[in-house]
Amino acid sequence: MQSVLMDVDTGIDDALALVYLASLPDVEFVAVTASPGNVDAHQVARNTLAILELCGRRGVEVAVGAEGPLSIPLVTTPETHGPQGLGHAVLPPPAGTVSARHAADLWVEAARARPGELTALITAPLTNFALAIRREPRLPELLGKVVIMGGSFYHQGNTTPTAEWNTHVDPHAAKEVYAAYRGMPSERLPIICSLDTTERMEMRPEHLLRLAQEAGCAEPELVLPEDPEGRRSTAGNALVRRLSDALRFYFEFHRRYDQGYLAHVHDAFAACVAVGRTDVATALATVDVETVSPLLMGTTVADYRGLWGLPPNARIVMSNNPKQCFDELIESVGALAGRLP
Repeated sequence: MQSVLMDVDTGIDDALALVYLASLPDVEFVAVTASPGNVDAHQVARNTLAILELCGRRGVEVAVGAEGPLSIPLVTTPETHGPQGLGHAVLPPPAGTVSARHAADLWVEAARARPGELTALITAPLTNFALAIRREPRLPELLGKVVIMGGSFYHQGNTTPTAEWNTHVDPHAAKEVYAAYRGMPSERLPIICSLDTTERMEMRPEHLLRLAQEAGCAEPELVLPEDPEGRRSTAGNALVRRLSDALRFYFEFHRRYDQGYLAHVHDAFAACVAVGRTDVATALATVDVETVSPLLMGTTVADYRGLWGLPPNARIVMSNNPKQCFDELIESVGALAGRLP
């Protein structure tokens, strides 16, 4: 059993990551915490509870932490993920309620209770993680495997010419997190899934067609570029229908910005990395984040050659296998959808 502690800003690609992890019988959600990012933190928590319940994972503790970045105003992305964060998908209101615990306290208490056992996956801005490290500076030592979706090194940014979204939302938090890992043994350093590899994860309509087939849907799930924007799925399977509606919105957004009728599912890739179900190669580097320059705010810089004279603080994913990852996602999520009532 792999025990996962997750921080999200759900978010269409966070939602797919949550569904994927929920599809794995050998994954335990220790808790899921909500950072502000794609939508505000309270909407993140509601989305997360609803998705977990849709997947049959009732009773998972979901907690809100920070309500904004450490030092700058919050900017959300309704144009990218829809006003509620899940595109065209409409989920039933969750039966569960948000935890009374602060997300940072939850992370600290969980890591102290199970030192070295927890896999940490952060697919959101690093605000809650930075606050947790402030509360417990030993947190990087207490956690087991840590995977972060964020940053852009040799790839164009997706928010500014040089900055990736999660890091740009709260660059000060990211800077603190990377600083906290300096000097740690290489095997304890976080694995960074940056745009350099996550933008290779191009989900397309044919993936949704295959997902519906895996789930045993009677009719093909056709999400086509020529469809009118906002068309809703009629799939008989509730999970397939909600994922299809969410991803259609994401396809439409990417096409609007001349990237094609597809979706970059960054967080689903990071989830596959966290549970070790896809092949990756990593390189040690010293990462820092720009927090002063208006032109470069949120830019991540990696020193692979030790030019700064500082020890490595990250393992950056340098290569990945999108086909393998999509095969894993489709098979596992399809099987979950087929099992659900």
